[in-house]
Amino acid sequence: MALQKLLSSEEFNQAVNEKDIVFVLKNSTTCPISQAAYDEYEKFANDHEGIPFYYLNVQDARPLSNEIAETYKVKHESPQVLLFKNNQVIWHDSHWNITYSKLGKAKEEKIG
Repeated sequence: MALQKLLSSEEFNQAVNEKDIVFVLKNSTTCPISQAAYDEYEKFANDHEGIPFYYLNVQDARPLSNEIAETYKVKHESPQVLLFKNNQVIWHDSHWNITYSKLGKAKEEKIG
């Protein structure tokens, strides 16, 4: 499953309400750290076809990014990855901690 871009709170809410497990990456299109995180996230997503992977570019969807931070009480960072299970954030990390191996560890520890 390819990465799916989120632009609106409706798209985000549909994803987290309809799927048990969802990964979301908050990404900046102007930051080299974000590009590195995006590359790691994309590689991981390509190897885990059964899990939905979403991303949002904070420049395109700042209101959504802020809404997620406020709703789930997770301080906004970029890049930042959040793992949702049953519409709750069960893990998140940011910046250089967004690596293929750390995504794999979070997946194994949090969802099996």
